[in-house]
Amino acid sequence: MTTERLRVGVLGVGHIGKIHARVYSELEEVEFAAVYDVNQSAAEEVARQYGIQAARSVEEFAEMVDAATISTPTFTHHEMGLKLLKAGVHLLIEKPITEFPAEAQELVAVAGEKGLVLQVGHIERFNPALDALETKLTHPRFIEVHRLSPYPARSTDIGVVLDLMIHDLEVILHLVRSKVVSVDAVGVPVLSKSEDIANARLRFENGCVVNLTVSRISPEKLRKIRVFQEDAYLSLDYQNQSGEVFRKVDGRIEREVVDIVKEEPLKRELAAFVECARSGATPKVGGREAGAALELASEITRLIQAQNQTWTVGA
Repeated sequence: MTTERLRVGVLGVGHIGKIHARVYSELEEVEFAAVYDVNQSAAEEVARQYGIQAARSVEEFAEMVDAATISTPTFTHHEMGLKLLKAGVHLLIEKPITEFPAEAQELVAVAGEKGLVLQVGHIERFNPALDALETKLTHPRFIEVHRLSPYPARSTDIGVVLDLMIHDLEVILHLVRSKVVSVDAVGVPVLSKSEDIANARLRFENGCVVNLTVSRISPEKLRKIRVFQEDAYLSLDYQNQSGEVFRKVDGRIEREVVDIVKEEPLKRELAAFVECARSGATPKVGGREAGAALELASEITRLIQAQNQTWTVGA
């Protein structure tokens, strides 16, 4: 474990990349060293803001940093990830890890060969509200998830399953810890070429059933998960970092407000990434966990596309 300050950087300074840049600049234990973007003027603007360097190529960027965030479009994650891993850079790749599961597997293999940290930006795993939920969780029987947002100006190169639902799929796989035995899914495009609204129902080998609904054309933002288990009903609000537990006590239902210490999830996520890069610890959401969520999201997307093709043919 090194005692020197880790040099960190951001590859891709669009909306998400700028937020990562801001958080890295606030972490005292690192040196925020460089940014890179194919839009050189955008990179230079961010570099000026933080008094750092704007690299002129991916190769130059790799020489300037020990660890980095990749926040470029999804279809570039595999190529950019390979370049930086082969150059010896620890990576945090924004979700989804890659466009295709086979690409994720290759990144995992290369990171393992190089002894590098590969973390993926499934930010809800760093939400204090989820930490609180896990302390109350025993054996979930039914889980319902809603994630709604207004139409975005970004990430429309992928459907809402890979854009939004994948957050919840990774969390669900982590909480249920059982094999998925069946998947049903529907979804429709409204403003995009791919689905903007989707619903999926998952059945697990241990009997748990999960229902997920996502939309990116909602007038409101909503990020909630509800868990029903043998002894309680747990309701959690990711956005407001609040939660409630309902239990049957002496023949009546009692409500308990969950005590949650609010913190910025991204700051917790990047601090954890930096610590893993410094110490060699295993990240909370590594390439394998993210790859499993991607495989499930890809299957849901495949079912939706097949259904939509059937509708088109029969129209």
